[in-house]
Amino acid sequence: MFKNIPSVKPGIIAVSRNCFPRELSERRRKAVVKAFGTGLYECKKIVETETDAEEAVEDVKSKGINALVVFLGNFGPETPETLIADWWDGPIMYVAAAEGDGDLFDGRGDAYCGMLNLSYNLGLRHRKAYLPEYPIGTAEEVAEKIKEFIPIARAVLGLKGLKIITFGPRPDDFLACNAPIKALYDLGVAVEENSELDLLAAYNKHQGDKRISAKVREMNEELGSKNPYAGILPKLAQFELTLRDWAKEHLGTRKYVAFANKCWPAFQTEFGFVPCYVNSRLTGEGIPVSCEVDIYGALSEYIGTCISGEAVTLLDINNTVPESIYDKGIKGKYKCRQDETFMGFHCGNTCSSLLKKPHMGYQLIMHRGLEPEKKEPDITRGTMEGDLKAGDITFYRLQSTAGTELKAYVAEGSVLNVPTESFGSIGIFEIPEMNRFYRHVLIEKQYPHHGAVAFGHYGKEIFEVFKYLGIADISYNQPASLPYPKENPFQK
Repeated sequence: MFKNIPSVKPGIIAVSRNCFPRELSERRRKAVVKAFGTGLYECKKIVETETDAEEAVEDVKSKGINALVVFLGNFGPETPETLIADWWDGPIMYVAAAEGDGDLFDGRGDAYCGMLNLSYNLGLRHRKAYLPEYPIGTAEEVAEKIKEFIPIARAVLGLKGLKIITFGPRPDDFLACNAPIKALYDLGVAVEENSELDLLAAYNKHQGDKRISAKVREMNEELGSKNPYAGILPKLAQFELTLRDWAKEHLGTRKYVAFANKCWPAFQTEFGFVPCYVNSRLTGEGIPVSCEVDIYGALSEYIGTCISGEAVTLLDINNTVPESIYDKGIKGKYKCRQDETFMGFHCGNTCSSLLKKPHMGYQLIMHRGLEPEKKEPDITRGTMEGDLKAGDITFYRLQSTAGTELKAYVAEGSVLNVPTESFGSIGIFEIPEMNRFYRHVLIEKQYPHHGAVAFGHYGKEIFEVFKYLGIADISYNQPASLPYPKENPFQK
């Protein structure tokens, strides 16, 4: 598990309405804890009254619990059980017991009914809580629902402790990445904005740092002996140490960090390299570094890191797949239309563990503009390149509008095992009904060109995090049978 994401310590509190047997809630709570296995703290206080609720919350707080499960073993006391959410400052889940572990006289708990009144009371108190899609279950089922809550809780906790550090203004003509930061404060995320000059000054102070040689050896081990651009590694090592030290010195009271840094065009001429490889290394350790000062891209990456517990990346939703590549490598081998595919690309920011045949390269696009007279690259060296490994992915983004309203999308798909025949950190993606999703979500709702990628199917968890954060507008790739609001019904 990465150090830059929270460790979740869940606890469970059982509640009981006083006209139902409290032993029913107690017995059912014990069964849930047993089914869960190790790692779930069991508060022994059964909550029937407001005083009970206060004592139970104090108990779990004293044990270092940071994610709470409130379990309705029977109908439950509406006021005390929702006051728990008032007094708990962290992710909280409510779930209830199904019948079937006893008779339907003294062994019936009616938690199915109590959950309805619970939801009404949460609404009265304007309290957010995680409720599973079906919040009722046997002990074994409830235990599984709690396990599904863990990554969701990790993301919520992570955001509460996150600081996003930025360097530089957004590049010109990249207005799509220029979103107001007010919505970040609404989420409880801290932001520290700095200039590129601040970064350059800090970098220069690391000239001759005694740690550079060890960092170069570490990079050489990752890149291998055939790296054609090994000469740029001392500068890259110096830059990596600069970012790591800045994070330590500027974290303040926060626990976790992500970066959103300007990476062109002045960066190359003043630093003498591209930062992509360093960005890839940090992201591979669970410290997202987004390109082009994409603050909400970094935020999205961090959410995916918390949920998956693994490295993620940020890519341009970049280009269509040529018919020649589709016919040669996809048609007849994968069940997807050509318009359901696209290439996700960035200059070289994806960590080596996610790439096939990873290698250091140079930024071809910048080379054309910054040093066209040079046959061999110089200041554009330092990318991490290769085709993405094939497998399941989740493409998603949390974004602020110009009016500081948060919106989000999430779609599951896959990276295909098909050569891209191109450069950069790149892959051929397949998302069901991508053509419609592209038009009626990405374009219609004016999303920028960057999307975060988690490597696995995490749509369920990411969707729940967005719901927990109070995001009203959450889009997904709707099936053909479910038209988008503005989709033309006469389209043939």
